Parts: sequence; C-alpha cells; structure tokens
Amino acid sequence: MIPVAFDYVRPTSVDEAVAALVAGGEDAKVLAGGQSLMPVLRLRMAAPSVVVDCSRIDEIRGIREEGDAIVIGAGTTHHAVMSSALVQQHLSLLAKATASVADPQIRHRGTLGGALAHADPAGDQPAAAAALDASFTIAGPGGRRTVGASDFFVDYFTTAVGPDEVLVDVRLPKRTGWGAHYEKFNRTAQAWAIVGVAATVRMDGGRIAEARIGLTNVAPTPVRARSVEAALVGAGDAAAIAAAAQSAADGTSPTSDQHADAEYRQHLARVLTARAVQKAAGL
Repeated sequence: MIPVAFDYVRPTSVDEAVAALVAGGEDAKVLAGGQSLMPVLRLRMAAPSVVVDCSRIDEIRGIREEGDAIVIGAGTTHHAVMSSALVQQHLSLLAKATASVADPQIRHRGTLGGALAHADPAGDQPAAAAALDASFTIAGPGGRRTVGASDFFVDYFTTAVGPDEVLVDVRLPKRTGWGAHYEKFNRTAQAWAIVGVAATVRMDGGRIAEARIGLTNVAPTPVRARSVEAALVGAGDAAAIAAAAQSAADGTSPTSDQHADAEYRQHLARVLTARAVQKAAGL
C-alpha cells in the first residue's frame, strides 16, 4: 500500500527538529531509523502532515560514559548499542535484549530511541530500560526535561514524549559486574515477544544480593516485577529462584489475542522469570 502524501523535513539539530514538529502540528511524525514508522505509513495507520527525519542530527547519536552512567543517543542504532564495549561492560542486560530485536537488517537501521518512543508492549528494550532504571532526556518548545522510566511509558504505543518533542538520549546507571539475561518466548525466530523477561542480578557469596526484573508484553507498558526483586534477595539456588518467581505475574494485565490468552501469558511470566534469573545468576 502507498502512504498518503506528506511533507518531508530533514533537520540537522534538535532545535530545528522541534521547530519543524511545532510547525507541523499534532499530525507531525518523527523518523529515526524508520523501522517502526514505515510499516505504519504503508498501512495508512498514520497520515502525518510532515515527517521530520532526525537521522542527520549528530547530537542524538553515540554512546558515552558520564560518571556512574552510560548515556546513549536516541538515534543510536540497535547494532551500535549491542556492539558497544561500554554497553557490554556496564549494561550487559541492554546489550542482550537489543541482540534479540528482529534481524540484522532491522538492527542496523532501527534505533534505540525509536524503539523506546514507539513503546510497543511486545518490544524487547522497554523492559530492559525499566529494569535498568533508565531516564530520558526530552527536548521541546519549552526546553529540555528528564523523565524516569516509570513515567516515560504511559500506555499502549504512548510515552511522555509530546507531539512537538524529540527524545534526545537515554541515561542508564552502570550495572558493572551484574549478571544479566533476557529470556524471550516467541512463535518464530525474529517475531515479537509473546512474553519476555529482562533480568539482572548482583551476586555476593553465591547468593543474589540485588535484582532488577522487567517484564515484556504482560501489560500496556513494561512492568517492574518488584515483588520478585525483593523475594530474590538471598536466593542461592534454582528452587529459591523458582519460588520467588511465582509472584512475577502479580499486578500484570496481559491481553488475550490470537497468540496467547492472558492466563497463559501470566504463566509464561512466572516460568520465564525463573529461567532468566537463574541464567543471570549463573546458578
């Protein structure tokens, strides 16, 4: 299918991008890597007045170390994220979740910020961002603001980024030395997650001292399994981990669709949480 006609703007700065979005009104759309937007345009699920292509904005690309945090530009590709030595060393959970995204072609074109701003409940990186306590820098007509992960993801395909705003970067506290694993259940290779679990743990003396757990596709937004995180402290074997994982589905509200019903998704959340934590802990 052919998209509806729209104007096209290719700014070279964040300020220019914001100005273009303001001029375009509520129907303006941001293009980063295009891997989420282009299918929507082709299916005419969106009819933007203008597409603002941010691929030439240098400020929103790249990965850097700032004290106790790693800052990743929103326009940084999935491949660059998963291949980064900084990310692999300090944020191995994000590297592993990103490596599970789609296929190599998508990972070379798609961007971290684009995936997070798209906020698909079945996307892999939002749960990892939630588990890693990410914060987001958003630029708009009124300047820049920082939003935490708990406030960034609002609803299905909805984030705190307004129609006249641009996601600039993602800041993640270092989790150096933490074990990590992303466990994803899907129907076929490269398919969206029916349920996914992003788990990262800090071990001390063979037992879990701290844990962070994010769940994919069990609610309109990524879910932090905080009851599991608390129950995992002190766990040192598979049985203790499995017992803690029994509360993984608490407070979730998965949908039922042609791929799985809500009850099955909650069952998967418990099973996959146990698997992800055990692999992250090396137990």
